[in-house]
Amino acid sequence: MIFSKNIVFSLCVLLFAFLHAQECPHGDLDPIYCDRDGDMLADPPTDPSEISDPYELVFAYSPVEDPAVYKKAWQDFIVHLSRVTGKRVTFFPFQSNVAEIEAMRIGKLHIAGFNTGSVPKAVNCAGFHPFTMMGKADGSYGYKMEIITYPGSGIHSIEEIRGKTIAFTAPSSNSGFKAPVALLEEKFGLLQERDYHFIFSGKHSNSLLSVANHIYPVATVASSVRKRITKRGLLEGKAITILYASQPFPTTGFGYAHNLKPALTAKIKEAFRTFDWHKKDGTPSSLFKEFSSSGYTQFISADYKKDWQVIRTIDQKSHATRHCR
Repeated sequence: MIFSKNIVFSLCVLLFAFLHAQECPHGDLDPIYCDRDGDMLADPPTDPSEISDPYELVFAYSPVEDPAVYKKAWQDFIVHLSRVTGKRVTFFPFQSNVAEIEAMRIGKLHIAGFNTGSVPKAVNCAGFHPFTMMGKADGSYGYKMEIITYPGSGIHSIEEIRGKTIAFTAPSSNSGFKAPVALLEEKFGLLQERDYHFIFSGKHSNSLLSVANHIYPVATVASSVRKRITKRGLLEGKAITILYASQPFPTTGFGYAHNLKPALTAKIKEAFRTFDWHKKDGTPSSLFKEFSSSGYTQFISADYKKDWQVIRTIDQKSHATRHCR
C-alpha cells in the first residue's frame, strides 16, 4: 500500500504528540507545563535557558481589599525578603486576581500570595508553586466563608434569601463566590437566578460595607477579612448579622513561579520560614499589625495536593471554568 506524503506527515505528527503526552503528563495543568512527579504542580523547565534568575523580584498579594493597604502591611516582610535573597524586591498592587495570574504566567510576577479560590487556577495556568500560608500560634489555619445580612433586613435564615440579591465578591473568590454557590445549591437547594439574584462587588470590603449600609441585603465574605475590617474601625460589629459560617478553608497560598532558579526558590522559602513577626525590640511587625486580628502570627507549611483538595472539589461543584485563556 502506498501512502501519500501528507498522510505520512500527519501520522508522524500524531505519533510525536502521543509520545510527548506520555513523556510530559500534565493532569489539570495547562499543556505548556509538565507534572512528572504527580504533585499536581508544574515541573521546573528542563531547558536551562528557560530557568529565570531575575535581578529584581516582583511580589504581589491577592487584591482582597485596596492594594494600597497591603503595600504598607507587607513592608517589613519585603525588607526581609530582599535581605535573604540578596535581590531588590518590589511590591506590585494588582487590581484583580485575573491580572495577578496572567502576570505570573508571562513571567512578570515571581512571588505571590493568591487568594484561596484563585490558587488552583494560578497553579494550573501560571505554574504557581504554593508552599506556605499564614497560620495561628498553635499551627492551625483556616478562615470561614460567612453569609451575612444586617439587623432589620427581615432575613433570619438561609431559606429567607430566596428572591433576594446577594453581593458576591468576584468569580475567582472561594468564600466570595464559589463556595457559597456550591453550598446554597447542595445544602439548601437554592440556584442562581432561579432562587436569588447576585452582583459582584469586586472586593470583600465592598461586600461587607454594602450590607452594613443596607445597599444589599445579603453578602458572602471571608471571616478573616471581616475581622481585619472591623479592627481597622471601618465596620461596627453590630452592623451585620452572620447567617451561616462554613467549615475552615485554607488561607491565601504563598509561593513562587515554577521556572525560578532552584537556589533562588530555596532562599524564598527561607525568607518565609525565618521572618520574625515581631522585631528584635519586641515591637510588632507590619504583618502582625495587619493579620493578627485574624489570628495569624506565623507562616506554616502548605501542601497544594492535600490542603487545596476541598477547593478543587468546590470548583467542580460550582462549575468554575478550567480554561486558562
